[in-house]
This record gives sequence, C-alpha cells and structure tokens, in this order.
Amino acid sequence: MIRVQSVAPDSIGGELGLVPGTELLAVNGRPLEDFLDWEFLTADERFLLVARLPTGEEVEYDIERPEGLPMGVTLEPPRIRRCGNHCDFCFVDGNPDGLRTPLYIRDDDYRLSFRYGNFATLTNLKPWDMERIVEYRLSPLYVSVHATDPTIRRWLLRNPEAPDILPHLAWFADRGIAFHTQVVLVPGVNDGAALEQTLAGLYGLGPAVLSVSVVPVALTEFSKHGLVRELTRDECRAALAAVDRLATRALAERGAPWCYGADDLYLQAGEPLPEAAWYGDFEQRENGVGAVRFLQTRIAATVDRLPDLAGKRIGVVTGRAMGPLMPQVLADVATTTGGSFELVVVENTLFGPSVTTAGLLPGAAIERALAQRRDLDFVLLPAEAVNDDLVFVDDTRADDLAGRVPMPLHLSYDFADALSECGVRSAECGIEMPASSEDADLPRRSGHIHSACRTPHSALGEGEGEA
Repeated sequence: MIRVQSVAPDSIGGELGLVPGTELLAVNGRPLEDFLDWEFLTADERFLLVARLPTGEEVEYDIERPEGLPMGVTLEPPRIRRCGNHCDFCFVDGNPDGLRTPLYIRDDDYRLSFRYGNFATLTNLKPWDMERIVEYRLSPLYVSVHATDPTIRRWLLRNPEAPDILPHLAWFADRGIAFHTQVVLVPGVNDGAALEQTLAGLYGLGPAVLSVSVVPVALTEFSKHGLVRELTRDECRAALAAVDRLATRALAERGAPWCYGADDLYLQAGEPLPEAAWYGDFEQRENGVGAVRFLQTRIAATVDRLPDLAGKRIGVVTGRAMGPLMPQVLADVATTTGGSFELVVVENTLFGPSVTTAGLLPGAAIERALAQRRDLDFVLLPAEAVNDDLVFVDDTRADDLAGRVPMPLHLSYDFADALSECGVRSAECGIEMPASSEDADLPRRSGHIHSACRTPHSALGEGEGEA
C-alpha cells in the first residue's frame, strides 16, 4: 500500500479527486507495494485504480491516460530497505552521536540504485525482488561488488550469507539487466591479487557490466580504525596500475576504458588525473570518478553563458580532497569570466580531517571559514553538501548560514548554475538549490549516508523502516 503526499492541480489525479492521505491500493487488480508498481502499472493508456480516500471510502477509477500525460500525484517517501551487512568501513558506523536520525539508517535498496544511482550490494534480494527487477527492467543498477572472491566479499561485508556475486550478476545479465559497479578498496583485503581477480571476473561478464570504479576506503575519526586502515601512497599506486592494465585492455577490445580509478585514488597516489576524454560520459562522477574533469567540461560547454565578472572576488568552498585539484578548474572559470576566484579549503570538523569530500562538509565549519571574509563579493558552496531541505549534515540550515556570513552565498553544482546569477542574491534572501544548466545530467543525491557506497545521497526523502 502506498499513500499520496500531494496532487498537482489540473492534473489527472486532481480531476479524480485524489487528495493527500489517499491510499493507492491496486492497479488492474495488482496490489501496489511502492513507487515502482505505481509508475510501471500506471504507464498504460487505460487502467483500473482502486484507492481508499482519507474518509475510509474505497473507490475504483476507470482511468484513460493519454500517452505522456502525468498523473500529477506525488507519493509519500517509501520505507527504505535496510542493509544487512556490517562492513568495518561502513560510513554510517563512522558517524558521531547527535546527528539527525536518518543519518544512522544503513540502507541497501535496489529501487534507489535504479532510480538515483545509489550503490547497493544486492545481498538482501529475495526471489520476488529478482523477478521484479527483471519484469520492470530496472537497468542499469549500481552495485557494490568490492570483491568477486566469495570468501573475501563475505568477510568485507561481514555477512556469511552474501551470495556469490559473479553468478548473481550473470543471472541478471542473461535477462538483460546491466550494471555499473564499484570496488571500495580496503588495504590488505581486496587489493593486490584480489583486486586483479575482481576486475578480471567482472570483465568476463561481458557488456552487462558497463563500468567499474575503484575507490579508496574513506574513514572518519569515529570509524573502526582497529579493524580497517586507509591505503598508503604505494598501495594506491599499485591499485592504479591494476586499473590501468585492464583499462588499456578494455580500450583496445571494447573501445572504452571501462575500469576507472576515483579522483581520490589518483590524489592519494600522487598521480595526475587522466584527461576528460578518458571518462566518456562520466557515468560514475557521483562516485568521485572524473569529477574534476567533468567540471572542466561543463565550464567549457557554458562559456558563452557565463557572465563578465571582472573586478569581482569570488570564494569557492571545497573540502581538502579537491583542494589540490580545484585550482586547474578555477583557472578555467577565471579565464572565461574575468573574475578573481579564491579557493576556500575547509577542514571537516565533524567527521575529522580524514574525511575530505566537499559533500560532507558541516555548515558550522563553513561558517568559521567565512565569518571574517569581508573581502569577497560572494561565495559558491558545494550543492551536494545539503539535502533536499537545504540542511547540512550537522543540521545547520543553509539560509541560517547565509544570514550569519558577510557575503551572499550560492549553492552550486558546476559553477555555471550559480555564476549566471552574478552573485546578485543577497544574504538576507537566503539561498536556494540551484537549477542546473543541464538538469538531466545532475541527479540530486544528498541527505543521509549510504553504507554500501560511503557517499552522500538523497534518495526519496528521509523515510525510515523496512520495505
């Protein structure tokens, strides 16, 4: 059973008399479990809907829906499928006390993998889920593989019942489902020969595996440091060598590198990033793969739309990970706009200095970095650092932050979205989530922390419970 959250006026749902709180029970006699059923079963031009109004009245609607016309119904957030793994590197377990309740939810939900590109381990799938993925063609999925050796993978996940991942993926591949995959690299466990085995095994599945990203493990000061450590520079270099070997082979045999190291892996290895062309369509940029080059391509693509900012001093807030990499991006923006850009590298005071991603910066740390900066005309903040309610991970509201610093603030994904406004929004007006210059290319992902992928995302809101 699913419930209506809101109904757009002058929509099909509005004409039917659906209102917030209406329970949507069945379509064509098939019970509705969640948003997937609703979207797929109502895609036909004609169907029967059974609903229960807030009054308790049960109504059957014979609906004719012209192709492409939306129902105009927004559903309440679904209950999230919880993670049954207990990884030593789980980012949720590395949270400090006192944060919002949703930040402690360890989710592992294939529905969010399809819809938002969140990585899932697929360890909690029931036969019904597997058949449903195939029936609804939920492809591609984003899968945390970590290792193809069953023993190593079960050890990493701390889940003795985790299925053998290669046959699992092959079953789906035979039925037309494709995957983007990732390996979170834990030194002494799934690196070295285990990484070589994993990459070879995934490559052997053929075109169903669309890409593989290799990401160095990230730990907070609250993580289980007695059980897992970060990689050394030499270990990062060895991992990149393994990635490059298979990428070179894939480039020759399939026309694309297929296997990618995250930007963090290059940074920690002290190696230069590949050029933008290496990353193709940047399919795993949300996982930190090619993020810097993606920004550069977006800036180049919007050069004709960026304003003249000559004489303006603009601050750009980021985390320590991007600190060494952003100057090359800012140089492109400065050349295009004539503005003077200053990088403001903020250390994470909530999770500790080892957490260097901009998406997890607390609002309080940003405020301390900007409080005395009266020399800046305006500042760009990483939009991925707030959730859909414009709240930072430490519960600081973005509009409150804007009222406490001496310059206007703009949330930005790619510079072009915010710079087009030329910094004219005042701090008193607060700040809004930017409309991207290419919305379709920038799915929203922020909010609580996904244990399987250790990156921030916003799924369908901050719902709780198990599906």
